[in-house]
Amino acid sequence: MSQPDLGVLFDDMMIVDGTTVDARTFLQPRVEAEIAFVLGDDLVSGPLDRSQIRGALDHAVAAIEICDSRVAAWDITFGDTVADNASAGAFVLGVAPRSLADFDPVAATMSMTIDGAEASTGSGAACLGDPLEAVAWLARNSRELGEPLRAGEIVLSGALGPMRPVAAGAHVTADITGLGTVSVRFGTTKEGDGS
Repeated sequence: MSQPDLGVLFDDMMIVDGTTVDARTFLQPRVEAEIAFVLGDDLVSGPLDRSQIRGALDHAVAAIEICDSRVAAWDITFGDTVADNASAGAFVLGVAPRSLADFDPVAATMSMTIDGAEASTGSGAACLGDPLEAVAWLARNSRELGEPLRAGEIVLSGALGPMRPVAAGAHVTADITGLGTVSVRFGTTKEGDGS
């Protein structure tokens, strides 16, 4: 994609750090490491610039987005991502929240492994130059669309490094400096369903 896009994170997309998800839930899953920001204030009025965004954020955690696409072989255009909720499948949040007073999103480095092998690396600067700029972009566009961001909502920054495909049996771990690790496994049955 040559431009950012946006989608909606639904409650049933949230996965607990370290748990196993049923790989069959997804059509053609891919994973990417991101920074998740939790808003402490509404972003309804004002310039919605980097300074306002920084002040409105309550904390950040490491995250893995599980991307998915209904388009065969991920042969997608920008219009496809808009129609497919930004290719959002699910997301996993870390459990070590950090305030921005204790964490610099731009300076953060990321390493993501799949089954213990390094699969993707990157940094906060890879996300529009600054993950806070990505949040500001989202805040402005959400307001223009009549659905401004609200306190308590979770915002995924966008990928800090390349997205990678995964299959049943994969164990994915992302480590982001200052935020720690977050992980998810892809199983072949739903937890507790006995199948």
